[in-house]
Amino acid sequence: MSLSLAPKSSTPDFPHVPQWQINAMRLLFLLMAFVMGGFVWYRVLFESTGQPLQWGLAKSMLAALALMSLLGVRYPLQMLPLMLYEIAWKTIWLVLIALRAWLHGAWNIEFQGLFEDCIGIIIAYFIVPWRYVWARYFAQPSEPLRRSS
Repeated sequence: MSLSLAPKSSTPDFPHVPQWQINAMRLLFLLMAFVMGGFVWYRVLFESTGQPLQWGLAKSMLAALALMSLLGVRYPLQMLPLMLYEIAWKTIWLVLIALRAWLHGAWNIEFQGLFEDCIGIIIAYFIVPWRYVWARYFAQPSEPLRRSS
């Protein structure tokens, strides 16, 4: 007797993700959790008094991202959307904010610091299993809005 609610044949076949790539994603999640998380959590715990509202909001979101990254160490493929979020926000900032500031001569020490924090995301572009991402999040049919009776 099977406890599965869906027939075995309805389970989509996703592309194989090599073990080295899974382990590399684990490493990236670990870095997000401890390196970024260490800096962010220190600031949230010990430097948050008197900071502007937007500062606290940004640091809180990054602290939550660092915590959730711990799940990515254990379940890298299941937590891949978190990695995609990290790639998306950093890429958006680099291309739409930092690049424009640089092109318009508005580059300053704050931009430089955040640029150095964000530019490492380029490594993720080479580690994320893009064929798997395509098959899992774009090619796979969406979940139904209602259960069929």
